[in-house]
Amino acid sequence: MAMTGMRGLSVFISDIRNCQNKEQERLRVDKELGNIRTRFKNEKGLTPYEKKKYVWKMLYIYMLGYDVDFGHMEAVSLISAPKYPEKQVGYIVTSSLLNENHDFLRLAINTVRNDIIGRNETFQCLALTMVGNIGGREFAESLAPDVQKLLISSSCRPLVRKKAALCLLRLYRKNPDVVNVDGWADRMAQLLDERDLGVLTSSTSLLVALVSNNHEAYWSCLQKCVKILERLARNQDVPQEYTYYGIPSPWLQVKTMRALQYFPTIEDPNIRRSLFEVLQRILMGTDVVKNVNKNNASHAVLFEALALVMHLDAEKEMMSQCVALLGKFIAVREPNIRYLGLENMTRMLRVTDVQDVIKRHQAQIITSLKDPDISIRKRALDLLYGMCDVSNAKDIVEELLQYLSSADFAMREELSLKAAILAEKFAPDLSWYVDVILQLIDKAGDFVSDDIWFRVVQFVTNNEDLQPYAAAKAREYLDKPAIHETMVKVSAYLLGEFGHLLARRSGCSPRELFSIIHEKLPTVSTATICILLSTYAKILMHTQPPDPELQNQIWAIFNKYESCIDAEIQQRAVEYFALSRKGAALMDILAEMPKFPERQSALIKKAEDTETDAAEQSAIRLRAQQQTSNALVVTDQRPANGTPPVTQLSLVKVPSMASNADHNSRDQGLTEANGTLSIVDPQPPPADLLGDLLGTLAIEGPPGASVQPGDGIQSEHNVISGLEGLPNEVDGTAIVPVEEHTNSIQPIGNTAERFHSLCSKDSGVLYEDPYIQIGIKAEWRAHHGRLVLFLGNKNTSPLVSVQAVILPPSHLKMELSLVPETIPPRAQVQCPLEVVNLRPSRDIAVLDFSYKFGTNMVNVKLRLPAVLNKFLQPISVSPDEFFPQWRSLSGPPLKLQEVVRGVRVLPLLEMANLFNSFRLMVSPGLDPNPNNLVASTTFYSENTRAMLCLLRIETDPADRTQLRMTIASGDPTLTFELKEFIKEQLVYIPTASHAPAPTATAPPVAQPPSTSTASNDPGALLAGLL
Repeated sequence: MAMTGMRGLSVFISDIRNCQNKEQERLRVDKELGNIRTRFKNEKGLTPYEKKKYVWKMLYIYMLGYDVDFGHMEAVSLISAPKYPEKQVGYIVTSSLLNENHDFLRLAINTVRNDIIGRNETFQCLALTMVGNIGGREFAESLAPDVQKLLISSSCRPLVRKKAALCLLRLYRKNPDVVNVDGWADRMAQLLDERDLGVLTSSTSLLVALVSNNHEAYWSCLQKCVKILERLARNQDVPQEYTYYGIPSPWLQVKTMRALQYFPTIEDPNIRRSLFEVLQRILMGTDVVKNVNKNNASHAVLFEALALVMHLDAEKEMMSQCVALLGKFIAVREPNIRYLGLENMTRMLRVTDVQDVIKRHQAQIITSLKDPDISIRKRALDLLYGMCDVSNAKDIVEELLQYLSSADFAMREELSLKAAILAEKFAPDLSWYVDVILQLIDKAGDFVSDDIWFRVVQFVTNNEDLQPYAAAKAREYLDKPAIHETMVKVSAYLLGEFGHLLARRSGCSPRELFSIIHEKLPTVSTATICILLSTYAKILMHTQPPDPELQNQIWAIFNKYESCIDAEIQQRAVEYFALSRKGAALMDILAEMPKFPERQSALIKKAEDTETDAAEQSAIRLRAQQQTSNALVVTDQRPANGTPPVTQLSLVKVPSMASNADHNSRDQGLTEANGTLSIVDPQPPPADLLGDLLGTLAIEGPPGASVQPGDGIQSEHNVISGLEGLPNEVDGTAIVPVEEHTNSIQPIGNTAERFHSLCSKDSGVLYEDPYIQIGIKAEWRAHHGRLVLFLGNKNTSPLVSVQAVILPPSHLKMELSLVPETIPPRAQVQCPLEVVNLRPSRDIAVLDFSYKFGTNMVNVKLRLPAVLNKFLQPISVSPDEFFPQWRSLSGPPLKLQEVVRGVRVLPLLEMANLFNSFRLMVSPGLDPNPNNLVASTTFYSENTRAMLCLLRIETDPADRTQLRMTIASGDPTLTFELKEFIKEQLVYIPTASHAPAPTATAPPVAQPPSTSTASNDPGALLAGLL
């Protein structure tokens, strides 16, 4: 910037430089700001030269770090000056002092536009530079068309056009709608034919932004990008000013390869061959040299080429060549190159068939764990974690345990977590896993989270063969003079639960176990004291016959802590003392903990949650969206052991109690909660996008909700499911065309059968066609339900105009989270749906779903499996409970009876299984007639709350096509609806073929003794009750 003749500015700068300390500088700046403020108040008396000088001083003061909160209007007004010196000052100072949201910028939009469309190229460059730095949405809406004209104009000089490309890039990022995709695809391809490398580099930056949002519209640019790489690789027509240390325009090479990564895998053999030749030339021509600048440029090109090779799924030979080249990098002395080598080798792990090649460098990677640079050590740890499998897990985990003792404190927590995960995932046997975790706790107890020792307790509890070994190892660690408190926790728990298995070993008697554990009590925290008290109670329970001396010692401890200030310790002490005095009953009360339910490891989930990517959205992350289609894993959030009581409800969002009219309207709006986009680690996409829907959701049901073995319920493939003949509100085909429009896309499979299956199951696929798969996972608790709709895009192109509207019947209150309008390629959206049952009814809710793929508009109406039986809870009743209830419900409308004809012939066992699948619990032994069934259940709704329902089925052995059904409940509507529902299941049973029913070890109803009772009138015992 030319400041010739500005003596006042030069003097001010000299004064600042001559200040002896910060205080003098501040005083001089305050004095100057006061002077400028005074002069600006009398702006009419300022000459253009003076205004320009004072604005320069303001910029200099701002650069020194001081706040300049006035004079902004004077800087903006200089933009409209007719002469270059004043206009230059205005643009530069405005770009520096103001941001895109400043109100004063609106005053300059017209002036900036006039400069852009004018014929003065200098003014055009100034305006484009300012907009490219601080332009916002308002600038984008006003100036984008003019900037586009400059970019494609053949009469403008390259200097202006490259600034126009960068300016348009800024405006596109602020408002993507400013670039019309349909009209710009061909123009973008023409810009890539530009011979001037400055314009070409700027245009490629714009192309990267465009294809990152919509690569489908820019297929014509793909071949042009390959030609650019060929031109640069052969160093053809590359001016000297764009050659950096002998490398032809490395910036353009990097941008071009970055753009290519946003396209799916290239199928054209000619383009693919040409591109691989260029990449081969880059891989062969890159090596480590002494010149740092040349290294930086060549490695930037190389690592972008590696990313492109991974994206293109190159042949194994080229992949192996890439790994070998990275192996050289991780062995050099330069730390930056080692870091890049380790980082890119970690990325190579995502490619199949190269892990074995990477294992050849395992020794060098382990050496990098001892590097002085912590960033290199972290990358080496990440790489070892990623390359570990069954074959090398022992070696890697042992190296991590050895390194743990000398590792930085900043790394120990991550190191402990990853060692624990590797030991869990790749353990050759569970005893080795226990050894590793106990060593981990011993060496880095402060950095071992509770999740790690929780997990080892789960494994030991669930594997009986492992329990003696784990208890013995815990006993060994307690012999050490000083152990970490976490080791005390896990050892005390294991010995309390399984210490009795070591009773015959030396030093493992109950008294000796108590003594060695009690030695640790004075040194532990209150949380650990709670565990130790539980251990004492367990030891006391397992000591048979009782040891009076040991008993008195433990009782004394309980008495001591009965007055503890900590409520948890006090409660345990009081309760354990009272329980321990119950004698033999203590065995039942303090029995061993049951096995833990299988669920996703909390350690692995924690590791996934801590993985972050602070970089900007890259082609790698977008490619993960395009190639990954696994369903989102919803973790089981049940308690660590057992099932919560019936009154406990976990993570259930109760819909707002708005008027039913709002919920029942077919035009109701969607809620504001967003659906969740699921991106998981890159894996080869499975054939079924929603194949992992069988996990448990976070909503808990009462204990009776889970089906236990031996309940008389047949295997899954033999369960007869289906709901035919449902209300006329929804067409029985389960897909209803919209008006007169017929979908050109046909569903895959029988959608009606999918719906029927989901009526007796809580997860599965509801609808599937060539483009989308809709799955459901549900959890039901009393009159609340929570469904999750999984919308999986099966293709490499996005689904647009996605809409989902719930059409609920009057008895259901339903709330669906917002469904995004676009589902990215190979991605999945998860949308929760909350359901509240208001009263009994057999009406069905409908999902009105539509989307657009290419030119195909698909609209389907799908029945949702929120049916009557979902709000039933099976309950077992004894004869003492059944008969009084049955007698109290006398006659219609609370008790209804009907003879049902046209029943499909079913064996009695299969009919019992059918009732069980619909949450009606068959009670053997209640009816003495072996040809009859008696069942009970509880119905939940907001109006009726919990309502007991009783059912009796009387069959005729001579004619299995008819039966007599009696239903009783405390609500007339419920009795009628349940009777009709069960009748529909008995008459309209699906004819899907299934495997023969397994041979039952016992009949569904207890067989009575062979007496004359069986030949009497059916229901001799209950005849008086009917």
